[in-house]
Amino acid sequence: MGHREMRRAKREVTELEELRAIVDAAQTVRVASHDAEGLFIVPMSFGYEVVEGAADGAEPRWTFWLHCAGEGRKSDAWSADPQVALELDVEGGVISGDFSCAYSYAFASIMASGRAVRVTDADEKVRGLNAIMAHMAPGAPVKFQPEAVSVVDVWRIDVDRLTGKRREGMRLG
Repeated sequence: MGHREMRRAKREVTELEELRAIVDAAQTVRVASHDAEGLFIVPMSFGYEVVEGAADGAEPRWTFWLHCAGEGRKSDAWSADPQVALELDVEGGVISGDFSCAYSYAFASIMASGRAVRVTDADEKVRGLNAIMAHMAPGAPVKFQPEAVSVVDVWRIDVDRLTGKRREGMRLG
């Protein structure tokens, strides 16, 4: 199935470095899912990795890393249906105008969709936890006890589509 083009194409962010700068500046990822109770969105701390596309023009591959308790609504929902949507944003402040409807808000944002995969391998869990710490607290000393790694749930979101958007006044990177 094809994807709809962005309505305001002039605001679309396509450069990898600027997309990365938006993700770096975002403090929270909001993950949208659904289960038998309905749709829900949960804000989470995150880490990420991006692998640039091959020389043949392939799109970059984005991976987001999340952690949570081993049981609960998120884990149950993602286990039953791993399809999720992600949203990250960075506030840029009010844009003033000459009249009320001319006011707006500057922002930069990321929208993505992908599949949530529960990570069970201890080394891969540590990789994800390291990515989360690198984003949350760059340069902080990081050490994970094996007991802690064994009880935390780490989820990898394998992104299949990611787009960026910017409203004037927001240039990052």
